[in-house]
Amino acid sequence: MARYHILVLFLGLVTATGALDVEDVVDVLKLGKEVITGLFRTWKLVDELKSREQPDPSFLNKGENHVLTQIAQTGEAISRVEEQIHSSTAATISSVLRDIPGQLRTEILMHELEGCISHLNRAHAQLQKYVRHGYDNETQQWHLERHTLEDLATAVVSHNSHSVRQKLERIQELITGEQNLRGTPALLPTLAKSLGEANTQACNMKQSPQQMLYNLHNTIALTELKGYTMMQFSWMLLRLYNKGNFSREAELMRDTYEEQTQQKVAAVSRAMKGASRQLWQCDPRVHVEGQTYVQLTKLLQGHIQNEVDMNREHTCRENCQYYSYAQSTGCFDKSTCSTMKRCNGRLLDCQYFDSDMWICQGDRKSGRRYEWIEYENGKTLGRRGTCPSRQYKVDSWWRWLFWHCSYCFCLCDEQGPESDRYFNLRPVLADVANNKVVTGLRFVKINRVIHLQIQEGGLLPHGNINASSLQWRPVDDYKITDSNVRNERDYHTLSWEQRAIDLDDLEAPPGHVLTGVRFRNVGTHLNPEIMVTPLNFTAGVLIKPQEKSMWLSNDNTDASLVKPRMELKLSSPDVPTNSHVSSVPDSQSDQYMLFTHSDLSMDAAQTTVPFLDAQPVAPDPPTILSGAGIFHKGTKNYGGFIAPKVFTYDMAMHLSSKAK
Repeated sequence: MARYHILVLFLGLVTATGALDVEDVVDVLKLGKEVITGLFRTWKLVDELKSREQPDPSFLNKGENHVLTQIAQTGEAISRVEEQIHSSTAATISSVLRDIPGQLRTEILMHELEGCISHLNRAHAQLQKYVRHGYDNETQQWHLERHTLEDLATAVVSHNSHSVRQKLERIQELITGEQNLRGTPALLPTLAKSLGEANTQACNMKQSPQQMLYNLHNTIALTELKGYTMMQFSWMLLRLYNKGNFSREAELMRDTYEEQTQQKVAAVSRAMKGASRQLWQCDPRVHVEGQTYVQLTKLLQGHIQNEVDMNREHTCRENCQYYSYAQSTGCFDKSTCSTMKRCNGRLLDCQYFDSDMWICQGDRKSGRRYEWIEYENGKTLGRRGTCPSRQYKVDSWWRWLFWHCSYCFCLCDEQGPESDRYFNLRPVLADVANNKVVTGLRFVKINRVIHLQIQEGGLLPHGNINASSLQWRPVDDYKITDSNVRNERDYHTLSWEQRAIDLDDLEAPPGHVLTGVRFRNVGTHLNPEIMVTPLNFTAGVLIKPQEKSMWLSNDNTDASLVKPRMELKLSSPDVPTNSHVSSVPDSQSDQYMLFTHSDLSMDAAQTTVPFLDAQPVAPDPPTILSGAGIFHKGTKNYGGFIAPKVFTYDMAMHLSSKAK
């Protein structure tokens, strides 16, 4: 749990900046280079003004105005990137700390980093406030008191522990660990290790561990750029005010800033390379059908049937186990079977528990045949309690003194209007013609058909997504009864023989992004596929998507001669929403699972499990994806959930190139 709290602290920090969703300046490092170039030109002007033997006061005023104007313009450029900041980190951090009894070293480091960033942000905001309100548009003159600016500039470049200079140095120590005289470890390796160890708890973070590290880099880079520009402008003003030359200080600071920027990029890049790019959803606090999960219905459901009605001769010469595959052939004892709902499909895996029983009939609206069944020998199927509907006695009987006509407990595989057992097979594609990509996934059930729905967004340079373009693409609104819709072409129908779903992680080759998903049939298995498309990362453009997009899948089967696909089996699975423990991933890629019935003892085999997780799996802030997967999450003795996962694009390679 301690590592989980660290991740929440970390999330609060990185989401303060979010994704860089602007088209003019989408790269903090690029912005930093542009600022350095602008500062160099401004220094040349200051040098020119101060080199005059007898400088005219008007020239000094001109220099002051120019410096202050540059401060304002630089602040505006930074603000364009900062427009993605949605909220302060303070509330998130304080709420987490209220629940933590003790402090870990990583938490302390995160606290200090957040404190440094907050201090620099406040100082930068104060400078921008002075500049913004100190300019008279009518006279086009600055009316700030020189003492005000001089005092602020002196405080910025001071060596005291609260100055911008010292906060920048402390951030460098925290991130890289260099010259760390306090004996604390570098934050990035420590944090990356915590993310790796707590990856199964990171599902509520809305970002993959690697995406978190990348966004942390953006947050720090933008903050340090503010501090660097403040120091440079402060030295310029102090020189104009005859408080010193400061040319050497400015030059050293520029060299230090560029060197430390490269060091931090390299450190972040190393941490990102080992960080997971998976993102999935934790269980919600409250399960709501149709919102947090959807389910198949009546695929295999427990059903009581007398042996006499399972053969056309209406004999009772066999036992229940004999009927591993049968059908209901009539209603011999109308006093009993006429009160039960008939199974109009196949009866499978019949078994005998006892001759006589009490049955609590299920509520028809619930889709259950029975709430519970209690045999005279004491065995109970389902949770025995009060019966909200009709309760009645069922007794087996003897025929001609020789044959016992037993009531058997079977599984009913019955297609029909009450059985939702269909998966969409049509491709689900992003609007690649308009440069859109997949940014999220979720399961939905429409007209009794399970669809894998995609969220799509417009692609921007450097792997960013136009947040205003995000939308969940509508699924195909067809019905299985439509005249132009075909089974195994438009949709797949589950049955006793065909109820397997493959569990796979599918990732694109480098330089490709996720642009589509679909299911297909491979033998008796429902198998996921992804469509990927190459992109120009810098320009933010898909490369000939109509020609170069391709489908990727795992074609391995359970019948393969080399390393066959393995089944993940459920053991006595109860209804997953009954669990009081959150589900955790328990499957691996290249496995498969069979949809089946719930446990006989716990639920009288009335529910189809696993359920399907309907929660959106979409990074926030949005980002490009390089893959997707289908996996199972659950807890012991519960059916769990089939759920989608996504893989965020690997930014480590592009960040590494900037470090060179």
